[in-house]
Amino acid sequence: MTSTGNQIISSLCYEDAPAAIAWLEKAFGFTAHLVVPGEEGMVMHAQLKSADGKSMIMLYSVRDLDPHHPNRTPNQLGGSTQNLYVVEHDLESHHARAVAAGAKILMPPTDQDYGGASYTCVDPEGHVWNFGSYDPWADTDCD
Repeated sequence: MTSTGNQIISSLCYEDAPAAIAWLEKAFGFTAHLVVPGEEGMVMHAQLKSADGKSMIMLYSVRDLDPHHPNRTPNQLGGSTQNLYVVEHDLESHHARAVAAGAKILMPPTDQDYGGASYTCVDPEGHVWNFGSYDPWADTDCD
């Protein structure tokens, strides 16, 4: 079976992964596709689908002693080392939803020179998110 979803899937670590899942659902409209619980409230692996069902992210709880998952949250590191871009066609409504959920807005919806508009925000654990109406796949021949 061939997947029609994105083929690069970001995986983020959170100190409080269950709270992060709830917040990402409330703020950004993600839905939990799969959540694998661990001991003491940890999340070993979770898959969240975007509201349009075309994209997915993965996340898990920070694990101090696991050499296979040495990542730390941006709050633990004192800053983010990456940010995510998610295509969102109803940008104004999406931005309002994120604001209502308490997202820290770094840049409000702003027209971009390369096309479309976007906004940038930070989730409660410091991950930087960009949502924009520009769809780089729309004008690209990917074959």
